[in-house]
Amino acid sequence: MSKLVECVPNFSEGRRFEVVAAIEAAGEKCGVKMLDRTMDADHNRSVITFAGEPEAVLEAAYAMILEARERINMEGHHGAHPRLGAADVVPFIPVSGVEMAECVELARRLGERVGRELAIPVYLYEEAATRPERRNLADVRRGEYEGLKEEITRPERRPDFGPVRMHPTAGAVVIGARKPLIAFNVNLGTDDMTVAKAIARALRAKDGGLTFVKALGVELKERGQVQVSMNLVDYRRTPVYRALELVRLEAARYGVPVVGTEIVGLVPLDALLGSLEYYLQSESFRREQVLEVKLHA
Repeated sequence: MSKLVECVPNFSEGRRFEVVAAIEAAGEKCGVKMLDRTMDADHNRSVITFAGEPEAVLEAAYAMILEARERINMEGHHGAHPRLGAADVVPFIPVSGVEMAECVELARRLGERVGRELAIPVYLYEEAATRPERRNLADVRRGEYEGLKEEITRPERRPDFGPVRMHPTAGAVVIGARKPLIAFNVNLGTDDMTVAKAIARALRAKDGGLTFVKALGVELKERGQVQVSMNLVDYRRTPVYRALELVRLEAARYGVPVVGTEIVGLVPLDALLGSLEYYLQSESFRREQVLEVKLHA
């Protein structure tokens, strides 16, 4: 079986297509398959998904971080999504023929090289974390770019690799290894951020909400709306429909409707089929009933 690794880097640019296209092209030259690109102007963020053999994926990730360093200046960056750097977060995900330990090794190799050759401070997270308090991305990204500039010399905030100072334009980068997740956003028919934050707090696992859900409230200024932005880190145990229905329930307390949803990046077919079964109230639906599944079996 051939080895296949997925990488889903997030970049702090969601408004200039030419910049994101150049970053993507830099990675594509390394022999990986580009699978998806999502840009969001309100978040001022792009998510690019690609996959390939482990070494090719490693080289592509490095090339894209380098390109982002040259094209994105964090000093002038503004957006609704938390961020630390031009290349903000770079996770490796095992797909086939690869164990999580191999993705951890890829993350650490990339981190060491980025810190040494590109002079960007690197933080390792999730399965690649070197200390327990850095497993959770939100904890690593606390204070965002501006806050880390002030705190990076503190012992608890020193990077795993690279200089103990922010890169003057590229900031810092978080690199790691993790399981597949679903980035799922729910837009609300209000511009009240207190509502979005309250709903996000009700959903978050760490605040007593749904297990395997990370959530935050985000302002969508161009739309005049707010959003509950979620990462579902285990969609089999906390499915998409359950997260959506809890958002609806909590929003109803404030008289606020759900006006739309968004999946960022790619999503496993089984995650969508679970929601199909729920909303159609299907009693006997089987995966094999999907035409494309049968055709490609």
